[in-house]
Amino acid sequence: MIVVTTLEISGREITETLGIVQGNSVRARGIGRDLMAGLRSIKGGEVREYAELLAQARHEAVERMVAHAESLGADAVVGTRYNAADVMQGVAELLAYGTAVRTSAKG
Repeated sequence: MIVVTTLEISGREITETLGIVQGNSVRARGIGRDLMAGLRSIKGGEVREYAELLAQARHEAVERMVAHAESLGADAVVGTRYNAADVMQGVAELLAYGTAVRTSAKG
């Protein structure tokens, strides 16, 4: 599955647009992670605990978006975007969305 943020794929032609696809991940911070992040924030720098949490959420959201696209018979997703929103204190949703398409080689 090709997943791109662009609206075109180099070397391929979009032959059919199948519709919007999406995948999401809702994650909660844990107390242990919050304690480590709090200590790390005192000295400054990257808060690895939250960076890892967001990376996992992005990966899971994209996997779910790809599964949605595959269920429609797509071989690519174009115009991929991310959105994050708070659900409640300490809980956030990461949404990946784009347009499922079928493609063929140009030429």
